Amino acid sequence: MSAAAPDHDHIVTGILCRLGMGLSFSSMAALLKLASTGGLNVAELVFYRSLFSIPVVLVWTLKRESLAVLKPNKPLAHVWRSGLGLLSMGLTFQALILLPLADATAINFTAPIFATVLSFVVLKEFVGIHRWAAVLLGFMGVLVVSRPGGSGLPLLGLGIAVAAAISQAGVTTTLRHLQKNEHVSAIVFWFAVAGIVAGSVLMLFFGHAHAWPALAFAAAGGLLGGFGQLFMTASLRAPIAAVTPFDYLQIVAATAYGWLFFSDVPTQHTIIGACLIATAGLYTAWREYRRRIEQAAAAVPAV
Repeated sequence: MSAAAPDHDHIVTGILCRLGMGLSFSSMAALLKLASTGGLNVAELVFYRSLFSIPVVLVWTLKRESLAVLKPNKPLAHVWRSGLGLLSMGLTFQALILLPLADATAINFTAPIFATVLSFVVLKEFVGIHRWAAVLLGFMGVLVVSRPGGSGLPLLGLGIAVAAAISQAGVTTTLRHLQKNEHVSAIVFWFAVAGIVAGSVLMLFFGHAHAWPALAFAAAGGLLGGFGQLFMTASLRAPIAAVTPFDYLQIVAATAYGWLFFSDVPTQHTIIGACLIATAGLYTAWREYRRRIEQAAAAVPAV
């Protein structure tokens, strides 16, 4: 009874944190899209998103531990992760600018599916027929959302959204290795620093003056992005299979924000495609969970 209680508490806390993550990230996306309608470009969005997430990360770190945990053990690994992460962020923000929120969010959720492909190609991991079936189902979902040849969505936006999902899958694959040697706060902090540095350079060429409402949207988006990353980190105390299903509520939130702020009414293709992508992602997470259980069982010596 006493052993089960902490596990239950971790699952409940993890689910609540995952809901907080989803609300933070979906709200961030809506705010940054609003900022883009006020004239902010991708370089500016990356800069403000990174700048205003720093205070959140620092306060979180100081309340829980100390700034000593921010010292990187493998600086070059942070450089690689940050470069790939900034590419993913830039592509994601550009997709948000070009596509309705619901469509951009749905396509972004193919990242776990692409991560399966990358784990096979890059990490040489075994991928069984069940996970390949999930990959195929996810790709079918993308085709339904994009409706090649008959979609009102811009092809450039669709291509950028898919590229963003692929790069996000690369980030996921990289983080699996980086987290073995680096503190989570250090990963989040140095990624934000990299965004500020890269964004500052780009601002020299692409920065402009903007009205205060657009800047306020960008600042609020940056704060929520920082909260989202921290909620995501805290949620990992619970089994990933228990919290992953709640990630897909972001598609629902994105659809609501799109209708509320941008008058984007989701088409049946968007709804059906999002359901296919969500099903593929959930099945991938479940198979990964089962695979880890089987590996752990096989590692226990027979008595």
